[in-house]
Amino acid sequence: MKLVVGLGNPGKKYESTRHNIGFDVIRRLAERHGAGPARSKFDGLLQECPIQGERTLLLMPLTFMNLSGRSVRQVVDFYKLDLDGLLLVCDDFNIDLGALRMRSSGSAGGQKGLADTIQQLASDAFPRLRVGIGPVPERWNAADFVLGKLAGEDEKLAKLQVERASDAVETWIGEGVDRAMNRYNGSQQAN
Repeated sequence: MKLVVGLGNPGKKYESTRHNIGFDVIRRLAERHGAGPARSKFDGLLQECPIQGERTLLLMPLTFMNLSGRSVRQVVDFYKLDLDGLLLVCDDFNIDLGALRMRSSGSAGGQKGLADTIQQLASDAFPRLRVGIGPVPERWNAADFVLGKLAGEDEKLAKLQVERASDAVETWIGEGVDRAMNRYNGSQQAN
């Protein structure tokens, strides 16, 4: 069994913002694979579907970004999942819009939802897919930037990026983290 977690913030106010691109990837995967309706469980919305022949849980924590780990930990504990079967998808304003970065483990790199998940799981030894939303324009507050709505060319590029991130998740499930990193790390134009 695999668990794919997309980070974001609940509510209409946050839809179509840069910070919710993790939710967008989960919605796209659910759509592609005919996931059943989301159930409200474990402080999040949980769906199940087969992806690449593997039973897969899709989770969108509803705890707000900075407390995402609580929801993730509940699912990991309930299903007794190994951490290498967890993939966390989150935004990263230190990576350019259009680029992806998958890693098998590592630090939070300033992403607070990822940091809370690492703290709750007492480990950073799980795969994560960072979806670039940056860079933050000069003189912008980072919080205002990540909570801003995508528009114009940025919105078009983000939609392509959600498709590509969904492809990367599918590759991770079916072929492993190394193959997914080799195939999808970098910018859209590089692949």
